[in-house]
Amino acid sequence: MTTTRPRTDAARNWQRIVEVGREHVDAGRAIQLNEIARAASVGVATVYRHFPGPGALMETLAQPGMADLIERGERAMTGQDPAGALEEFLLDALQAQAADPALAQVFAASQHDLPATTQSAQRLVGLLGELLSRAHGIGEVDPDVTLADLVPLVCGVVHAATLRTTDTADRAAAVRLYLAVVMQGLRPVTS
Repeated sequence: MTTTRPRTDAARNWQRIVEVGREHVDAGRAIQLNEIARAASVGVATVYRHFPGPGALMETLAQPGMADLIERGERAMTGQDPAGALEEFLLDALQAQAADPALAQVFAASQHDLPATTQSAQRLVGLLGELLSRAHGIGEVDPDVTLADLVPLVCGVVHAATLRTTDTADRAAAVRLYLAVVMQGLRPVTS
């Protein structure tokens, strides 16, 4: 007689895989699904059933951080100071990426495995574009600076802070310093 495992086993396995994936990412180790299966004490097929590739697991790890950033971006849109709101959102995004290697990797990826990640990334870029447009509108950001310019700058700040130190507090300080430099560079040039 064949019996099926209760859904609680599947949920427990999924949770264990995610926990082990988080441990690997936080330790700076690559996500290799066979290794994740061994460390999670589940079969390789179980891991692949939940996550068809390492990118899907990485994106799953990044989803809570992306959701939090979307919420922060939406709050920033309600602010009365467009330049301050842009800077606050950028700082939130940079600090989140500096603190969570999964976020940084997902943001740096050219494409995503999960539709939810693509939707979240598009929403975040849309919010950044709206905040940039508002800052343009009051003359606080050089009109020649586009969203296409700003996105790689944000990734560059995170990368630079990560190269500077592995200490979380030092990395957060580096992010603040580098963002201040970027914000200064975004201001319109007056002659």
